[in-house]
Amino acid sequence: MKITLGRQLKELRRENGLTQKEVAQQLHISAVTYMRYEKEQREPSLQLLADIAAFYDVSVDYLLGLDD
Repeated sequence: MKITLGRQLKELRRENGLTQKEVAQQLHISAVTYMRYEKEQREPSLQLLADIAAFYDVSVDYLLGLDD
């Protein structure tokens, strides 16, 4: 099964015991926008992708399924 950004985001959020709203607040975006990233209906900008990686303390490569 291919690892996707949406799947990675959902998994990381659940591992950290957070809601979509809580993550969105930390990233200064709307909860609907974050939900759309998890459902793969939208893609974050490169800057936001870097911010998400920093928030979860993982690499961008990890988020994109390029690195374990």
